[in-house]
Amino acid sequence: MTVAGPTLPVDDPILIFGIATFVFLTAPLVLQRYRLPGIVGIILVGAAIGPNGLAVLDRGETIVLLGEVGLVYLMFVAGLEINLTQFVEYRERSLVFGLLSFIVPQAVGTAVGYALLDLSLGAAALFAAIFASHTLLAYPIVTQLGIAKTESVTVTIGGTIITDTLALLVLAIVVAAEVGDIGPTFWLELVVGLAIFFVGVWVLVPRIGRWFFRNVRQESYFEFLFVMTILFICAYLAELAQVEPIIGAFLAGLALNRLIPERGPLMNRIEFVGNALFIPFFLLSVGMLVDVRVLLAGLETATIAVAFLVLVVATKYLAARSTAAFYGYSREETMTMFGLSVGQAAAALAIVLIGFEVGLFGDAMLNAVVVMILVVSVLSPAVVDRYGRRLVRAADRLAARPSLAPERIMVSFSRESQYRDRLLDLAVIVREPEDEQPLYTVTVVRPASGVDPTAIEAAVADVESALADAEAYGAGSEVPVEARTSVEGDVASGIVRTAVENRISTLIVGWDGQPSRAGATFGTVIDRVVRRSRQLVLISRVRLALPATSEVVLAVPKGIDRNAGFYGTVRTIDRIATQLGAPIRVVVVGDDPAQFERLVELVDPDVSVSFERAADWTQLLGRLRDDVDETDLFVTLSARRGTRGWDPELETVPRRLAERLDGNFLVVYPAVRDRDDDRQFLRLE
Repeated sequence: MTVAGPTLPVDDPILIFGIATFVFLTAPLVLQRYRLPGIVGIILVGAAIGPNGLAVLDRGETIVLLGEVGLVYLMFVAGLEINLTQFVEYRERSLVFGLLSFIVPQAVGTAVGYALLDLSLGAAALFAAIFASHTLLAYPIVTQLGIAKTESVTVTIGGTIITDTLALLVLAIVVAAEVGDIGPTFWLELVVGLAIFFVGVWVLVPRIGRWFFRNVRQESYFEFLFVMTILFICAYLAELAQVEPIIGAFLAGLALNRLIPERGPLMNRIEFVGNALFIPFFLLSVGMLVDVRVLLAGLETATIAVAFLVLVVATKYLAARSTAAFYGYSREETMTMFGLSVGQAAAALAIVLIGFEVGLFGDAMLNAVVVMILVVSVLSPAVVDRYGRRLVRAADRLAARPSLAPERIMVSFSRESQYRDRLLDLAVIVREPEDEQPLYTVTVVRPASGVDPTAIEAAVADVESALADAEAYGAGSEVPVEARTSVEGDVASGIVRTAVENRISTLIVGWDGQPSRAGATFGTVIDRVVRRSRQLVLISRVRLALPATSEVVLAVPKGIDRNAGFYGTVRTIDRIATQLGAPIRVVVVGDDPAQFERLVELVDPDVSVSFERAADWTQLLGRLRDDVDETDLFVTLSARRGTRGWDPELETVPRRLAERLDGNFLVVYPAVRDRDDDRQFLRLE
């Protein structure tokens, strides 16, 4: 029996998928050797093996479907990765750039189309809308370079959604006018539909997300499936509201932004699936549209293609340059904005195809758009890669600062800990990824008197086996985890000794909320750890999912600002709030809020911070149930006995918090800087 080999174009779905993944693997690797953006390689190979090239693959339903999913996914990830606090802070700048990026191309393009290309007014407006929109083709480069959260990129991404929405509204209006279906009913349905869609997604999705993350504690793939469900439902609802699915996808990303920490297993899975499959399929599908032979199709196609290219480059650069001049952006920021906004793909194709179907455009216009997409598909990533790298180098020079020791996080687990995953969530959020340090965990095995060494070894083995899930968690977050097991008669000494031996800067300890003896702050072991350690210590009662946090409430005792570790502690809390996408509400206990407001400003927090005053701890604790929700993270600063800011009342605060709060809370002890010798912290007390 003979088996016939594959015919061209390949129609076997398994082989199609295999060829596609081979392209995703090899094309970026080859182009990176020549210092070209990897995504350009996928687009070029798509053009070579597509129906207009060697015809190895046809742009059939499978490629089209996966390509559309890839574009929707790309916009969703852009919404997730944007610095939402910065986006809100610079919303006016996004609005300015979005309007300029639309109005300048739309006005110039309409005039050129009407006066020079002899198009009707409606066709000229649609001609301009083709390149007034833009597609974030080069966004994968932005994420690879780590500049997705810079101000200029945030402004560009925010402007993209404004630009594309306006361009697609032009499409809807022109097409409705062409088919004679424009009138009061059309405008009412359009305005009401958009209003209901935007308000509904912005209000309902975060509430549904908080409920889900707070109540569903199953395998992690349920979280991923929940996020995918939200994404595609929002994309479909956008279609019902008469805008493109990419608008719904971006809005879904913004709505879930605060619920999905930048560093964590869920975000890692979202980015992995997108970067490995969905987004490359979108780039491949764009490449398969390209047909360089259309340049030979006639003078009309070449003329329109040249007009497209000149107009899109000139007008998008003018919009980026005007915005940059107005807000004082550097040349690197300007060119990065231009490179992102000059990209064309999905929206341009949607507009020209619909215009072709209703008879406003001919074959020459369709072919010219394909040529434009080919050129800018190479230009956009190349510009972003070149100037984005310069932007990274400039940022590195500004951020350069000497460091005496790396920042290292260690989590202390008890053998019976039920909330290891929550503590690891907190550790990943606190960790500074730029330091590339692993997370450390420690569990102390306390041998019973008279137990032989074999039994101790068995106990250590049991602990190591139980902590295997910590290493699995780290693998899912792409964060290395180094587990430490210490055999020590005194548990506190084992924890502190391990912290010293591994040069730990931040120690996270879980607490069940119950002091083990009368007069204890937390319990014998934790109290000793606090007294003997010099690191920043976070005593954590974290039971609910941290991504569901809506606000960080920070209680600041009088005099704590004189503690040497105050500023480092505030930076850590700001990092936690930034990762959770939650604002900080500072409650100053028995002191002047204005004084702390000035001090916090020196840290330059990345989230919004508000200040209020409580007369004393009794007043603050008395209003906790009314002022602090279950979804809030309550953080109180404290101080070790004998250090600046210490007060006897602070030792009773944790117990009183545990009695009054149902949600998560942290008691944070700033690092101690004025002790001379680590050995004194290893003594038994």
